[in-house]
Amino acid sequence: MRVFIERNLKLFFRDRSAVFFSLLSVFIIIGLYALFLGDVWLNNSMKDLSHAQVLMNSWLVSGLLTVTSITTTMGAFGIMIDDKVLKINKDFDSSPIKRSSITGGYIGSSFLIGVIMSLVTAVVSEIYIVYSGGEWLTPLACIKVFLLILLTSLTNTSLVCFVVSFFNSHSAFGTASTILGTLIGFLTGIYLPIGALPASVQTVIKVFPVSHAASLFRQVLMESPMQNSFDGIPDIYLEEFKEYMGVTFRFGGHEVTPAASIVILLCTAAVFYSLSLFNMFRKRR
Repeated sequence: MRVFIERNLKLFFRDRSAVFFSLLSVFIIIGLYALFLGDVWLNNSMKDLSHAQVLMNSWLVSGLLTVTSITTTMGAFGIMIDDKVLKINKDFDSSPIKRSSITGGYIGSSFLIGVIMSLVTAVVSEIYIVYSGGEWLTPLACIKVFLLILLTSLTNTSLVCFVVSFFNSHSAFGTASTILGTLIGFLTGIYLPIGALPASVQTVIKVFPVSHAASLFRQVLMESPMQNSFDGIPDIYLEEFKEYMGVTFRFGGHEVTPAASIVILLCTAAVFYSLSLFNMFRKRR
């Protein structure tokens, strides 16, 4: 399995276009924020807050880390589609390599690619936040971000693997990648704060597992900026801000705890990994 993982990693990073298009949604979000969305929020709803720029940059980075892990794992599974289209998978099936090792190689390499690209995004984003006037993350916060990257990449790999397991052509895979890249910003509450959306849409976002990863990232990355921005302001306004921006979720008046969000992500990973393996082994019979 290790050799197969190394093979997939080399194929992915050797193809620069695959790397670029796996990050395309991230570039689009950054462009929208820099050209339009950032000024709208800062000039209107947050014009009276101190350190508002750093606060919103941290909010954006939280969303970027969530999007990066799902779009890069999607791009990584393109290798599996290439192998199907080029009939390379038939060579693997006729070789002494176990099917479990082949499947594990696709999943493992996609997970590692998601982690690597997310870590690069986190480092570059943190440098930008500090350059724009923010503070370096504490060692404890860095550990939390790293663990969240692992958890988010694990969950997103399982979700994407399940979706991709149904595809056998580049056209189907490309269409799914385009749809996913378009919707992921809305489903994680990045293009617009969740509080600005209708109640029915908010419910959809809250039940979408990946949105809980975005919420967890926000709780870590925005903790210090929120303390600085809301210093001296009644706590009720901070709580309203958290709910409006998707830092915390509420169901029926009850706030979703970080532990509950982690359980949701772990359960999602377990369920969709099981479904993915079942579907992939079924098709190989």
